[in-house]
Amino acid sequence: MLYWLLYPFHDQFVPFNVLRYITFRSAYAMVTALVISFLLGPWVMRKLRALQGRAKVREDTPVTHQMKVGTPSMGGLLILGSIMVPVLLWGDLGNRYVLLVLFTTLGMGLIGFLDDYLKLVRKRGLMARTKFACQLLVGLVVGAALYFQPLQPEVAGLTSLPFLKNVNPNLGVFYVVFVAFVIAGASNAVNLADGLDGLAIGLCALAFLAFAALAYVSGHRTFADYLNILYLRGSGEITVFCMAAVGAALGFLWYNTHPAEMFMGDTGSLALGGALGAVAVLVKKEFLLIVIGGVLVAEALSVMIQVSSYRWRRKRVFRMAPLHHHFELLGWPETKIVVRFWIIAALLVMLSLSTIKLQ
Repeated sequence: MLYWLLYPFHDQFVPFNVLRYITFRSAYAMVTALVISFLLGPWVMRKLRALQGRAKVREDTPVTHQMKVGTPSMGGLLILGSIMVPVLLWGDLGNRYVLLVLFTTLGMGLIGFLDDYLKLVRKRGLMARTKFACQLLVGLVVGAALYFQPLQPEVAGLTSLPFLKNVNPNLGVFYVVFVAFVIAGASNAVNLADGLDGLAIGLCALAFLAFAALAYVSGHRTFADYLNILYLRGSGEITVFCMAAVGAALGFLWYNTHPAEMFMGDTGSLALGGALGAVAVLVKKEFLLIVIGGVLVAEALSVMIQVSSYRWRRKRVFRMAPLHHHFELLGWPETKIVVRFWIIAALLVMLSLSTIKLQ
């Protein structure tokens, strides 16, 4: 909005010229998100307590989690507001990349909000198959928009493979379905990782920081050519969204760090995961998301392995799934698990970014 309103007058008022720089607007999007989180956080928590939007803890979780009963949930509303307002202020709202990632974030956030709300008023959320179908629908809309109305026809249907130079498989019309599963899968992975104070939100902050760098170089022809990656005209604008997400994540972490004063709920986890998947799709780094979000992938795989093993062998591989609960039952303190998972995630981010230069 500020870009639209003020930049046209840069000839009359030279300082407005800084709005042309994505780096400037990205930095201020992050700062704005942090400020919004700090200012609105206490008010949101009071409102959630008044609405009795309190977290329900599974009876089979480690006993240390029982003390978390009563903590306000649905804090994802704060995350959504802290992302949307900065993007609307500092982003180029005429950029289709920005519109698609905003659509995904709001769509997944709405699904999560409905699930949280039903848990609050009916004590039971959406059925798993219903939730997954809605997530796939959002992903299919994004995939169809990218394939049938591409921003760059020459890259429609393409993806890229880490470590391989100029290897960009064309998935054809199957790309639409591929996009849907990437977005839905990322959304569910963050949802499964949201089980310890600060864990999921910290992992998301690191992932969005990595994708901010990838979006910037993908949208800059000189950098893209130098790094042997696909040049995606206009994708640099996604950097503004990613940095707003980083700011929102850090701002929410202020309240979500152990002992958490507020949980994000499905409203936040589905929205952040969906946004992460959408960003990976938009910069054609869907497979690199597996490495950048390696901890999130491990959390999701642990659930799949546990369910499959018990169904077919009547035996459990882990003491409890998702993976972070397994380490809790091994006796690790919650904060130690969270910080160590963050460290692993940071290493994976550095590894992922290094693959770009290795191509």
